[in-house]
Amino acid sequence: MRDVASESDNRGITIDRVGIRDLHLPVRIMEKDGGYARLLGQIEASVKLPHVRRGTHMSRFVEILSAWSKRSVSMTEMEATLWHMLDEFSAPAARVLLKFKYFLPKHAPASGQNSQLDYDCSFEGTVADGQFRFRLGVAVPILTLCPCSKEISDRGAHSQRAVLSVQVNCRSGIILWLEDLIPLLEQQGSAEIYPLLKRTDEKAITESAYDNPKFVEDVVRDTIIALKGHPAVLGASAQCDSFESIHNHVAYAYAELGDL
Repeated sequence: MRDVASESDNRGITIDRVGIRDLHLPVRIMEKDGGYARLLGQIEASVKLPHVRRGTHMSRFVEILSAWSKRSVSMTEMEATLWHMLDEFSAPAARVLLKFKYFLPKHAPASGQNSQLDYDCSFEGTVADGQFRFRLGVAVPILTLCPCSKEISDRGAHSQRAVLSVQVNCRSGIILWLEDLIPLLEQQGSAEIYPLLKRTDEKAITESAYDNPKFVEDVVRDTIIALKGHPAVLGASAQCDSFESIHNHVAYAYAELGDL
């Protein structure tokens, strides 16, 4: 049977990424306490295609990723899978991006009511020029209260839900647990977000935010400082998007921490 994808190409254009996205598979992610969280993963995978080859074999991505999803997903497993992809595709570079929702327990600040909050997370691994790189992504909902509004108002200050999104380039051999990273990021806002609150909790949160006003600039700067001192962090970026309560637009700030 003729293998059209493996035929040569004479147009002289390298394809930087070719592969599949929006592949949904069940995945297991190791938790800090030694257990495993079973989650639904949304996966994107690609390889670099040299200019002399016409196409790639898409079915191989599904085969490799299906086998990978049956094991616990970690930095080590992702690196092994990427090297396997390079061999299977005879490719010079490969990339895998796994997106998933991760759940952590939240205890309300006054009543102690227990609930679970979901966080959008991602693992991204690349192999290029013989080097493996791993990036951890997390988006954390927070509360921000405007310092200007507090300063000029006789009563109250406008506050709103915001999202702090971080991408962390992780050092090899050091695990940055989501159970540690997420609470660290939640501390950078004016106050934390909770799924379940009683009236005593609402009072505690609004007063806490009022005592800790922050611009999006403050949130991003404080986040970079917090990440810079972590032993597992090689480099990072942070963005805060504030869904303004008195404006019909989003305020945001972004900063990068270059590789150390």
